[in-house]
Amino acid sequence: MSLYDGVDLRLNVPHSARMYDYYLGGFTNFAADREAAGQALAVLPWVRSAARANRAFMHRSTRSLAEAGLEQFLDIGTGIPTSPNLHEVAQQVNPRARVVYVDNDPIVLSHAQALLTGAREGRTAYIEADLADPVALLTAPGLRDTIDLSRPVALSLNAVLHFIPDGPDGPDALGGPEAPEGRGIPGPDRAHAIVECLKAALAPGSALVVSHLTADFAPAEVARVSGIYRAAGTPLQARSRRELARFLTGWTALDPGLVPVHRWRPADAADTAVTDTEASGYAAVAVKP
Repeated sequence: MSLYDGVDLRLNVPHSARMYDYYLGGFTNFAADREAAGQALAVLPWVRSAARANRAFMHRSTRSLAEAGLEQFLDIGTGIPTSPNLHEVAQQVNPRARVVYVDNDPIVLSHAQALLTGAREGRTAYIEADLADPVALLTAPGLRDTIDLSRPVALSLNAVLHFIPDGPDGPDALGGPEAPEGRGIPGPDRAHAIVECLKAALAPGSALVVSHLTADFAPAEVARVSGIYRAAGTPLQARSRRELARFLTGWTALDPGLVPVHRWRPADAADTAVTDTEASGYAAVAVKP
């Protein structure tokens, strides 16, 4: 039986998760993905650097929170597994760490088993759910079976919120799919509404980890890349630092605050080898009082 049996991967259509895999040097991508990624690289040659900087931020932020004592992690918008995954980083610090991965893409579902191999003392789980419907996501049995929302949780929203566009006409205003059966949060400010819904469900001491594409450093190039993604069927909305700061409202940002991705607690020279323009994204970690 093939890994992909029963899963419609639409190999002739570019897929954002497979394009990201290509940027990272992975092998779970196909001709349509490489063609669209090539178009993005033609106008934004540093896309690979941005992807790698974002991945390194995920590693650093996870390690930092695990070292600070957080034992539960909720990673939404998981993407295709690329080792080390979030649970490997967290469980290296604390083998008892519990991690729930969430995604709604068939390509990720087909690789879900790779996300479930972790430390014997901890637990990892994968649930299929949609960030656009946070209420359903938070009540999914697989989530509640693995982590306890009455205790602190590290909520990771790495490089996913820029796929939730805002628009005056609801969820599909910029070409994105509507939530099934009318579920989800519509409206012109839905990304922030989704984040607030998730934040409200978490206990004091929880952490919000966010990284997000921005056009602050290369507006023309990022606008063209956004157009390439839209043409491929994936809405993409870059946001400014001021817009991203709103995601942290009411929570306390850890030092150094909301900064370009590679400047959040760099661990070595490799983390700062890119420029702000090449990173083209902001990142922050904030804690619920």
